[in-house]
Amino acid sequence: MNLKSTQYILAGALSSFLLLSNSALAQYSRADSLRGRLGPERSWWDLKHYDLSVEIIPSKKYIKGSNKISYQVVNEAKLLQIDLQEPLSVTSITQGGEGLSFRREGAVYWVTLTKKQVPGALEVVVVQYEGIPKEAVRPPWDGGITWQKDVKGLDFIASSNQGIGSSIWWPLKDHPADEVDSLDMHVTVPKGLLDISNGRLVEIQVGKDTDTFHWKVVNPINDYGVNINIGDYVQFGEKYAGEKGTLDMDYFVLRENLEKAKVHFQDARRMMQAFEHWFGPYPFYEDGFKLVEAPYLGMEHQSSVTYGNGYQNGYRGRDLSGTGWGLKFDFIIIHESGHEWFANNITYKDEADMWIHESFTNYSESLFLDYHYGKEAGQAYVRGTRMNISNDKPIIGDYGVNQRGSGDMYYKGGNLLNMLREILQDDEKWRQTLRGLNETFYHQTVTTAQVESYISKAFGMDLKPIFDQYLRDYRVPSFEYYYSDDQTLNYRWASCLPKFSMPIDIEIGGKKTRITPTENWNQLKVDKKGSLSVDLDYYVKSLMIR
Repeated sequence: MNLKSTQYILAGALSSFLLLSNSALAQYSRADSLRGRLGPERSWWDLKHYDLSVEIIPSKKYIKGSNKISYQVVNEAKLLQIDLQEPLSVTSITQGGEGLSFRREGAVYWVTLTKKQVPGALEVVVVQYEGIPKEAVRPPWDGGITWQKDVKGLDFIASSNQGIGSSIWWPLKDHPADEVDSLDMHVTVPKGLLDISNGRLVEIQVGKDTDTFHWKVVNPINDYGVNINIGDYVQFGEKYAGEKGTLDMDYFVLRENLEKAKVHFQDARRMMQAFEHWFGPYPFYEDGFKLVEAPYLGMEHQSSVTYGNGYQNGYRGRDLSGTGWGLKFDFIIIHESGHEWFANNITYKDEADMWIHESFTNYSESLFLDYHYGKEAGQAYVRGTRMNISNDKPIIGDYGVNQRGSGDMYYKGGNLLNMLREILQDDEKWRQTLRGLNETFYHQTVTTAQVESYISKAFGMDLKPIFDQYLRDYRVPSFEYYYSDDQTLNYRWASCLPKFSMPIDIEIGGKKTRITPTENWNQLKVDKKGSLSVDLDYYVKSLMIR
């Protein structure tokens, strides 16, 4: 991330934070703001590199280690914010070998620097820490470390921490707007176990009772995408001839699951075929692609996607669409890998914009089916997922307080994107729009405004009313209509925001036509009054009145 981008993010985050109403602010604590806001103590320095070393001690559920944080100075400052959540604790912080003073405020450590921070200079702080990290109760949703045993009684351990934050198990600048440019990880585990983390394995340092695995990531990486996976793993893999050349696709599974994984993980190749077609080249060729068995359902860790769906199709064997199409693929392999494009390549700047990750990735399931089974399969699937929509609150959350919006960001968001494709009426242009997003925002953090603007420009249409209605309001627009005589159809949008306007495809007496209702009554002359139906791929309500 460059200096100009960092300053822009600060201004945007601060303005968003200030725009929260008093009633909304009352919902949040100072801790929420310290976690979710890119405040002054975070914004003056731009992350460059993490060198994380951590030892895992399963017998005590204990970890200890250090993070060497390299950064570039943006503005001169003396106070630096480092995040590490209780019950872990920092034992020392140094710069240039000199110990620094710090004080703790919940999950935040305020570090007082003694060296003058000169804009443009590259600096390093080293944070030592240890303790018993939070144990995940319901991973990956609540986050933390999962400590389990495999069928042979060997340790099976993993991290998962979206939402709760990476600072649940290691110290860092825990905010999505500033992705680190590269990463080294040194993970020490008891002998006989392997650690599988992000990027490529550089070396294994063999010790008497432990082994240390050195992993290197050369691409920018979002902090919640960093992970550890420890177990009695065995490996197999393949070389995939992709759009950017040969991609290493490696699979790590528990020893007892090797043979069934060799069959079941063929979905990974099918995923790569479909998503490179729709979204463009896999974004991390240099770091490879890994699918790693984990002791929980799964997560989109960058270049180290975790899997725990029980080697079955669907979501734990269930079709989330109720159409039958959801049983044609393993949900976790397809969904979590889709996040490599939308979450890991294109990453939100603020948790409130989580729909950028989840709506597009939910929609990727439909596109997977489209690629392998035809368009109607994908359309039927995405329509079927509407039964999971709550319409309880807006999809976009409150900014600056680490707060996501409605869970409708999955199914409603996917239906919004599918509807945009229908509005465009040009499947190839839609594909190029999705690929263009991944090319334009390659390895970047973004805002909703940037995504909306890009798609609107690609369409050559003002899509703001549509995005506002589906992302910032909870209601589903209702297409209301009646005939005033045999040849006059009257129609409008209701249950919508003021000035809402969206084209829609309808059919009257077997004749298809496109109209653009507004909140005001409009008229259409028809050949003859007849039954009216709305294109099923529009996520709207339809009501004949009078």
